Amino acid sequence: MSVSSVNPAPNSTNEYYLTRQSQMESNVRSYPRKLPLAIAKALGCWVTDVEGTEYLDCLAGAGTLALGHNHPAVIQSIQDTLTSGLPLHTLDLTTPLKDAFTEALLEQLPGGKKEYCLQFCGPSGADGTEAAIKLAKTYTGRSSVISFSGGYHGMTHGALAMTGNLSAKNSVNGLMPGVQFMPYPHEYRCPLGLGGEAGVDALTYFFENFIEDVESGVTKPAAVILEAIQGEGGVVTAPTKWLKKIREVTEKHNIVLILDEVQAGFARSGKMFAFEHAGIEPDVVVMSKAVGGSLPLAVLGIKRKFDAWQPAGHTGTFRGNQLAMGTGLATINTIKEQNLAQNAQERGDFLQAEFKKLAVEFPCIGNVRGRGLMLGVEIVDERQTADHMGSLPGDSQLAAAIQTACFDNKLLLEKGGRNGTVIRLLCPLIITHEECVEVMVRFKKAIAEALVAVRGA
Repeated sequence: MSVSSVNPAPNSTNEYYLTRQSQMESNVRSYPRKLPLAIAKALGCWVTDVEGTEYLDCLAGAGTLALGHNHPAVIQSIQDTLTSGLPLHTLDLTTPLKDAFTEALLEQLPGGKKEYCLQFCGPSGADGTEAAIKLAKTYTGRSSVISFSGGYHGMTHGALAMTGNLSAKNSVNGLMPGVQFMPYPHEYRCPLGLGGEAGVDALTYFFENFIEDVESGVTKPAAVILEAIQGEGGVVTAPTKWLKKIREVTEKHNIVLILDEVQAGFARSGKMFAFEHAGIEPDVVVMSKAVGGSLPLAVLGIKRKFDAWQPAGHTGTFRGNQLAMGTGLATINTIKEQNLAQNAQERGDFLQAEFKKLAVEFPCIGNVRGRGLMLGVEIVDERQTADHMGSLPGDSQLAAAIQTACFDNKLLLEKGGRNGTVIRLLCPLIITHEECVEVMVRFKKAIAEALVAVRGA
């Protein structure tokens, strides 16, 4: 069946396709329940449904579409690969295209190919996480792992064990053993109840003491895994001093430090990788989503001293996706040539400032945070009493209503954080100032409508 033969018929509706989807797909599907549309075409920051309605997309494939939909450089790369005669799948055999992509990707890591080598994994971020943990255990000979509350590392068995959210874990017994969770700093909801710099200082001390205390009760781990900006956890940014201390302690004790850059990487934070804001170098960097330029690919950047694999020590059939390497190369080149890291920073600064202004008018916006074009807006119930740190209870009902109202106003975005109280924006890096202004116009209208729907005011 050709692409042209599956274009929507003139009288097709979103409901028609959503009904068929519910009849043919598993109950596990999630996005169609919150964003009930069937997409007919897309370009840049805009998608068009089968009824011809245009939506401004601030979800961007959960961050996969760094250059937005159908960017000319991505499309050209696909066409060039298809007409080149290259095989589309090569396992881990190399090609000139893979060679060029490998070199370009290594150049983005601190120290480049002198410091790092790459491992191509299965196509998802969870696959990369699994490989990273397995490598750390292979290198150290140890078995336990430290992860952090609020972290998200995937839905496969081992990755889920290291993920903070309990909703998907409660129904699955026997997840990977040996995972120790520690608290992650949070500017609005300090896990120690201290808040501010006092909370950051205490958590920084706590981590070092936990590793070095001979009475901590926990043996030395193989790895520490974390996100420099927690995405699904509600766009929570790690403080620089805390990250630096984790790097210092893990290096001192030969613990593999794994940075999960699946969502925050590739210029989204205003730098190529979010860990760069702290000036640290991880031992292993997990990359997926944008690394494949919109097509499935996962890659590890491994400090050479930690490359402890024996040949075929970890494999995956789809680690040779040539189309994804082509689109990944096009994405890296476009990010550099158009300085999209700076665009992400500037557009993100504008959006943060506008959301903070909006919080004055709508006090149900309790906290605005993030870096670059990875933004979180925490929705609270300002009618309730704040805690001793000045933080208000989250309002998950209102947050859900805001997402629905945004959809009704043709704005696509996601929720996250504890109990889904954080509105998350992952705009394409190419978004313009004018489109950011339009985001705010639509969001303001949506929040007013949601307040009426939920609170009658």
